[in-house]
Amino acid sequence: MNQLGVSVSDMVNGALQLEYERLIMKNVSFSFGFGYKGDNGLIRFSGIDGDKIKTNDLTYSGLKFIPAVRYYIKSTTRYSMDGFYFGTYMKYSNYKSDLDGTYINDQDESFLVAFDADFSILSVGLMIGYKLPLSKRLTLDFLIIGPGRGFHNYELKNKSDLPDEFYEDLNDALEDYYIFDIINADFKFSDLNSKTKFSVVTLRYGITLGFSF
Repeated sequence: MNQLGVSVSDMVNGALQLEYERLIMKNVSFSFGFGYKGDNGLIRFSGIDGDKIKTNDLTYSGLKFIPAVRYYIKSTTRYSMDGFYFGTYMKYSNYKSDLDGTYINDQDESFLVAFDADFSILSVGLMIGYKLPLSKRLTLDFLIIGPGRGFHNYELKNKSDLPDEFYEDLNDALEDYYIFDIINADFKFSDLNSKTKFSVVTLRYGITLGFSF
C-alpha cells in the first residue's frame, strides 16, 4: 500500500529527492516527491563569455515538489505497485543563483556585475515508466519518458550600478548563450523590469530506488 523512494539519478547532480507513493485504488497510486539541490553537482553551466560581458560559471540551489498519479498495467504487475505504468505529473521548482562578473561598455568603461537570480519552473506533463521488482519490498523505478510543458519565471536583483545599455547587451549575450539557444526561449530583461517568463517543452526521466511497506 505504501512505498518510500530515493532518486538515484538526481544524486549525480548534487540533489536529494525523496518520494512517498500510496496505492489509492486498484492499480492507481498517488505520489509526492520532495527534493533539495545544492550548489555541487556534475551538471554545471559555463558563464557568459562575450565581448562586453563576462561572468562566473553558473550554479544554483533550491527546492522542488512533484505530485503525480500513476496507473499500473495489471498484466505486468507482480505485487501491487510495479510493472509498466503511465500517468501524469506536476513539478514545481524554485532555485536561487548569482550572476557575478564584469561589463565593458562602448566607451571602454568597466562595471562590476553583481546580481542575485531567483527563478521558478512549473511543469506539467505525462509519463511512462517501468518499475522493476527486485524483491517483495525493493523496486527500481525507471521513468522512461515524461514529456510536458515547462513555464519559466526569472528575476534578477541588481546589487551594483550599471548603465541602461547593459540590459540590451545582456539580452544579446543571452541569445547566444547555448542553454537558451537550445530551448529557443523568448525573454527580455530591462532596467525597469528585471523579470522575464517563457514556456518550453520539457522532458523528465530518472531512476528511483523504492522500499514498500
